[in-house]
Amino acid sequence: MLTIGYIGNGKSTNRYHLPFVLQRDNIKVKTIYQRNPDHESWDRIAGVTYTSQLDELLNDKDIQLVVVCTKHDSHYEYTKSVLEHGKNCLVEKPFMETSEQAKEIFALAKEKGLLVQAYQNRRFDSDFLTVQKVMEEEKMGDLLELEMHFDYYRPEVPESVHAFNPLESFLYGHGCHTLDQVISLFGKPDHIHYDVRQLLGEGRMNDYFDLDLYYGKLKVSVKSSYFRLKERPSFVVYGKKGSFVKETKDRQEEHLKLFHMPDNKDFGVDTISHYGVLTYVDGEGTIHEEKVKSVHGDYGRVYDDLYEAIINGKEKTITDEQTLLQMEILETGIKHLK
Repeated sequence: MLTIGYIGNGKSTNRYHLPFVLQRDNIKVKTIYQRNPDHESWDRIAGVTYTSQLDELLNDKDIQLVVVCTKHDSHYEYTKSVLEHGKNCLVEKPFMETSEQAKEIFALAKEKGLLVQAYQNRRFDSDFLTVQKVMEEEKMGDLLELEMHFDYYRPEVPESVHAFNPLESFLYGHGCHTLDQVISLFGKPDHIHYDVRQLLGEGRMNDYFDLDLYYGKLKVSVKSSYFRLKERPSFVVYGKKGSFVKETKDRQEEHLKLFHMPDNKDFGVDTISHYGVLTYVDGEGTIHEEKVKSVHGDYGRVYDDLYEAIINGKEKTITDEQTLLQMEILETGIKHLK
């Protein structure tokens, strides 16, 4: 049994973590720390201790893993404290505010023989897993281009912000999803072209980014905008012999927002209307076009991997090097904005 505690009792803990953890028989949630119980807005879970005393969680010898689910500007201090109390730590993303903080945290964990890792749940998005499956089948031939889009039409968000905070940028908040996916597939790029903008002008929030990562002849484009009335496809892949287009995103977040939880059989499941389309030319020159059944996504697989690492001593899936590379890309992308 892996016994865990949470720092933070808000949306992140209750929407993106607990619904998956509570499904797993080999993981026990013992304690949730909330700094201000007067602001509690989620139903309490039977059998879980809720406390406003952080030391109660940190000094509990039963707890092996602490999950930090707070705003990113507190990740460094909380994570450092967790490690200094001899506990493994999972941290919501963005992992830290800077790559220097991340290096310090990884060094501290290594010194103490503990595990610390970012919560990169988007590695287990259905659309991303489906793209991986299609690429592994190699029907498209040598890969040439991969486009990843994460679009919104929420003009009221950037229009309401009249100051620029680098660490609250759109790139930090959303690039941490898609960049990790790219890094997990292809590693460190040969070079990167950055187009990170404030569409409303200087002194406003970052509301757009378009990063091109080059791996030899392969170009991977990671794009997001707050001003896309019609979303671009979630993924588009081009190879020398074909293409794959996945129009719609993973549906786990959509269902969680509707409180349609993972204990429902159809949770996060694509219907045929959501399936991607693979088009390719076979060895005889015949063109094929077919719908590809989506691979099932499951954010809880982050916890499955952590269980194996902490209890059974297996290697981490999300490595320190991958997280540091992502942090360095995020820092570089926003450094010119004002």
